[in-house]
Amino acid sequence: MIKIIDYKAGNAPSVMHAIRHLGHSADFARSAADLEGATHIILPGVGSAGATMNSLRELDLLAPLQSAVLEQGVLFLGICVGMQVLFQHSEEEDTPCLGWLEGKVVKFDRGQVRVPQMGWNKVDFVKPTPCTPKSDDYFYFVNSYYAKPTDGENIWGQTDYNGTFASAVQKGNVYGTQFHVEKSGKAGLALLERFICLQKD
Repeated sequence: MIKIIDYKAGNAPSVMHAIRHLGHSADFARSAADLEGATHIILPGVGSAGATMNSLRELDLLAPLQSAVLEQGVLFLGICVGMQVLFQHSEEEDTPCLGWLEGKVVKFDRGQVRVPQMGWNKVDFVKPTPCTPKSDDYFYFVNSYYAKPTDGENIWGQTDYNGTFASAVQKGNVYGTQFHVEKSGKAGLALLERFICLQKD
């Protein structure tokens, strides 16, 4: 069963729409009990890292998420801010995050690029995974911050925005995309379909 974390700063309805468009069913998760029986968990992201972490804390989901994903091996996809909070710390509101991946999240330099990055950009997938598309493609971004993983082995995809940054990450059963798969047309839906079709080891 696919569970979409529904919190105040999220984008859960758009992700639900995309999943239903693909012909799958999913449920919203707003409590620890809602995560029971999950085979896939998706954490959408719209807004700030601080608001996301506060919402997860208020819903008492931090420990249940860690248990499900890190201990039970439930497949996980973090989207946009949902990917950023996988790391140890975000410069956005000086926020301690989940810490499932080593590294930090930093802000784009306003003097070098338009902030936020908004629109379509190419993702070069540099790591083979069960979800990796057959070819690189363009995906839709809305982000002022980007992740800097400590371990390069966790970088799944890269994008150039006046310099290369990690636009997708993967470690074991944990996946993350800085871009919005649910807003990225055929390429995004194809990647989402690949994730949904994954089976737990």
